[in-house]
Amino acid sequence: MGVQHGSSRSQLISDGSVVYAEALWDHVTMDDQELGFKAGDVIEVVDASNKEWWWGRIMDSEGWFPASFVRLRVNQDEPMEEYLAHLEEAQAGEEDRASLGILLGPGLPCKEQMRTNVINEIMSTERDYIKHLKDICEGYIKQCRKRTDMFNEEQLRTIFGNIEEIYRFQRKFLKGLEKKFNKEKPHLSEIGCCFLEHQTDFQIYSEYCNNHPNACVQLSKLMKVNKYVFFFEACRLLQKMIDISLDGFLLTPVQKICKYPLQLAELLKYTNPQHRDYKDVEAALNAMKNVARLINERKRRLENIDKIAQWQSSIEDWEGEDILSRSSDLIFSGELTKLSQPQAKSQQRMFFLFDHQMVYCKKDLLRRDMLYYKGRMDMDHMEVIDLEDGKEKDFNITVKNALKLRSLSGDEVHLLCAKKPEQKQRWLRAFADERRQVQHDRETGFSLTEVQKKQAMLNACKSHPAGKPKAVTRPYYDFLLRQKHPSLPTALPQQQVFMLAEPKRKASTFWHNIGRLTPFKK
Repeated sequence: MGVQHGSSRSQLISDGSVVYAEALWDHVTMDDQELGFKAGDVIEVVDASNKEWWWGRIMDSEGWFPASFVRLRVNQDEPMEEYLAHLEEAQAGEEDRASLGILLGPGLPCKEQMRTNVINEIMSTERDYIKHLKDICEGYIKQCRKRTDMFNEEQLRTIFGNIEEIYRFQRKFLKGLEKKFNKEKPHLSEIGCCFLEHQTDFQIYSEYCNNHPNACVQLSKLMKVNKYVFFFEACRLLQKMIDISLDGFLLTPVQKICKYPLQLAELLKYTNPQHRDYKDVEAALNAMKNVARLINERKRRLENIDKIAQWQSSIEDWEGEDILSRSSDLIFSGELTKLSQPQAKSQQRMFFLFDHQMVYCKKDLLRRDMLYYKGRMDMDHMEVIDLEDGKEKDFNITVKNALKLRSLSGDEVHLLCAKKPEQKQRWLRAFADERRQVQHDRETGFSLTEVQKKQAMLNACKSHPAGKPKAVTRPYYDFLLRQKHPSLPTALPQQQVFMLAEPKRKASTFWHNIGRLTPFKK
């Protein structure tokens, strides 16, 4: 899988080597001690001594993130660019070549050895994956079909989705890869065409990934009944499968489709532009990125709706329709000074920009972790105007780092001021992102079902029983904020993603704690 053992990983970091990981999955967080990122982002790993939570850095942001959401690069141990530069300088100097030691295999130039590593990893993970799929289809589905007293076809379709179709396709795909794989000289393999030939076939993963949350729900219901627990365990033992729960096995296709672009990006990096495979790998990378992007985005959005519903239920004095009735994504959030006509009174407010709308709240004077609903703006009918520092004619005041939101009908005008010019620029980008998101959803036909909206709000209500205060204060919270290395997060990530060897986790109460509901970090 390209991930080193914990000891060698920690050793690398303590030796002062820069260790990079690539995000397999979006990590959206409302906790200011955690590092948020999107799939494909590159993270510098600073501390990997804990098995589940690592400390990392992206640009100027630092924080904890779940180790299971990333993978270390295959050619992790070698800072490639430095060594290649060293090689060029050295030309054919034997002494300099010798100093590259571990990098140079018997007679293989550095970049070709790297390409060999990536090709070998693609082939081995593909073979492992086929075994996973075979075990699910023959070890579980086959046995379940024999027990008509325990399962009907509809249940099996919900639990396993179209995994049999995926298994049939992946066998065909692996055959194609094996034909193009050069066993003697792996770096000469030309596998880009295999991905291009099957790029439309990979779209069957969309159905599987969209069904996956339903599979988890159905499975968790059955696992409350002992006879199903024993039955599934018997299936696993009979098939001689590794000790992972069924929901762990069912996650592999979701992982796999997200991993292809990362592998192809790495392959392209170590493929010379003159290589016969270069153009095909480049095209394959773009094709697989598009497939993974759509699937990943949809999955992320569906998983985030629970967090959004819980966020709404934590806000005091909420008015009007639920956020989820029109929105499903928090684009950006932060504090701004707001002036609105006609009163033009200056107010400090927390703003939360979602697709289609922006909500603003007031912080409690004594309990800064408590927010009061104050209003919202309909972004479908607003234009965003970037203001120069100086006199603003509508409000007749001097402004700095300001922008204006004006309704298309002209009857609503809001002036928003940031503390710093870079914060204002970040907000302008966020408003542009929101419009792009709305357009993209329109083009791809993304929307939440009424059932999904209702279920999310129901879950959020359960997490705030009547009569209990919504905000939960945490001792030492402010103290921890001042620490260079705060204590590890007390809860595990909400989804069990990419941690196949881990046992099933209990549902997290992490997001129920309004004391930690600070804005998403981007």
